[in-house]
Amino acid sequence: MKYKFIYKSTSFDFWQLSMYYTYSSLAGLCNVIFAVAMILMTTKFWGDVNSFVKMLLVFACCLFPIIQPLGIYIRAKRQSAIAQSIDIEFDEVGIHVKSNNQRSDLEWKSINKVSKKHNILVIFSTTTHGFLLTNRVLGKQKEELYNYVISKMNK
Repeated sequence: MKYKFIYKSTSFDFWQLSMYYTYSSLAGLCNVIFAVAMILMTTKFWGDVNSFVKMLLVFACCLFPIIQPLGIYIRAKRQSAIAQSIDIEFDEVGIHVKSNNQRSDLEWKSINKVSKKHNILVIFSTTTHGFLLTNRVLGKQKEELYNYVISKMNK
């Protein structure tokens, strides 16, 4: 079987991936607990504190639900600015990637992991590097490609 896709990752793609990994980790759980605790604390003490403490409480309430995702988006925007258009092909031999005039061929044994999220499929060649394929790129072939990659990795 052969699959071929041509795509360029966008800022939103990188942001979405970072948000998935941030908020599905232990740190993400701590972020949510902190945000909820700060909102509860703010509502409880709002009338008893001065203006400076109110500003600090509002900042603390906004830190993880607003400021952190905004910072992640700014980083994703920088990352997408250097991202190039990629031709990626999957076949019996492995994964073949072409970007600009550079070509790279990866055998199936060099693929470490495949991560399937709601809108994203990430195929990792190392623990920190991989190929980001969104539903926009894959269309209805997402599940089929995921199963194909898993079957090739397990051989």
